[in-house]
Amino acid sequence: MFKKSRRRKEDPELDVTSFMSLMIVLVPVLLMMMVFSHISILELKFPNNLAEKLSAPNENKQLELLVNKDSLQLFYPAGALLTTIPQIDNQHDYVQLLQSLKEIKFLLSKNGVSKKDINLLLAPKTDYQTIVTLMDVVRSYETVVAASVVDAELFPEISLSDAPLPIDGNSKPATAGEVAAQ
Repeated sequence: MFKKSRRRKEDPELDVTSFMSLMIVLVPVLLMMMVFSHISILELKFPNNLAEKLSAPNENKQLELLVNKDSLQLFYPAGALLTTIPQIDNQHDYVQLLQSLKEIKFLLSKNGVSKKDINLLLAPKTDYQTIVTLMDVVRSYETVVAASVVDAELFPEISLSDAPLPIDGNSKPATAGEVAAQ
């Protein structure tokens, strides 16, 4: 009779060199992608009610930036015009705005006022890029401290609201002071 010879089954060897090569290439690529996909978050606050502002007149020390089609106007306290920054070459002058905000921050801190909030009063149809640029300008600025560039804080607590409606049917929006006088 025939004897069946049994072959001894050997466990197959796993060849992981191709998988390891893939990981060696894939891991650095994924790590580099994480660096480039940085997400920044902006916190916005809704402005207080007008009724709350009127009930506490001593606390009506709101810094406001009125954004018109042709100019930027800074008010502090609400309704008191500090400066008007006209457009240059059909664009808002963000450099002059930054300089004005630095001066306001310096004068407020010199008088012992710690102010971190600003209210952006936006005209109708203000484009998105203008809003984002304004928010970047009013939040902070780069400065050199001890031979390194750092972000100095201006007014990081930003509120957005609509600009006051025009008075007397003019196409130009009313200033915050004109609305307060009504």
